[in-house]
Amino acid sequence: IFGADLPFCCFLRFDDLKEGDVVRHDGKRSDGYLEHIFKHAAKELFGMDVKEITYKALKNKDFQEVTLEKDGETVLRFAAAYGFRNIQNMVLKLKKGKFLYHFVEVLACPGGCLNGKGQAQSEDGKAARALLAQMEEVYTALPVRLPESNLHVQRMYQDWLEGMDSKKVQDTLHTTYSAVNQSTSSLDIKW
Repeated sequence: IFGADLPFCCFLRFDDLKEGDVVRHDGKRSDGYLEHIFKHAAKELFGMDVKEITYKALKNKDFQEVTLEKDGETVLRFAAAYGFRNIQNMVLKLKKGKFLYHFVEVLACPGGCLNGKGQAQSEDGKAARALLAQMEEVYTALPVRLPESNLHVQRMYQDWLEGMDSKKVQDTLHTTYSAVNQSTSSLDIKW
């Protein structure tokens, strides 16, 4: 789950945006940032400029995989897991140590954000495929603004975070992981 410049919106002034200016992140759908992060990681880590991403549906259309190969070896493996059933299956794989992914985008709504219950529905109250396709078409017509090319994000890095490679960036935007002792509480969720 990733929101490149979302947590910092309260620190930034967007006074040069005009009413009606709507932009989107890289990708064909309104979901998260998987495509942007994948392309950015390919360029930064492996010097590869990825223009087009191909999703491979695995067990169902709401669990898809994206891979990057270099010299015949898979060097990046990302997944998109939409819907609770796919999220549960992903958690089970994690627990069994059979998790192959470097990054997973998790969304609760099957079909992604545009298919969520808070979205427009047809007159009979059900999500219609034609309406969903129309919303996707409108979304993809919006211009793309990549977070790293956003002047406000660049200014935030310079003014507030003291540069791209500063200690403040490491402390504020990066995290570390450590083992958690297993609890024997009856409140543990068993999937």
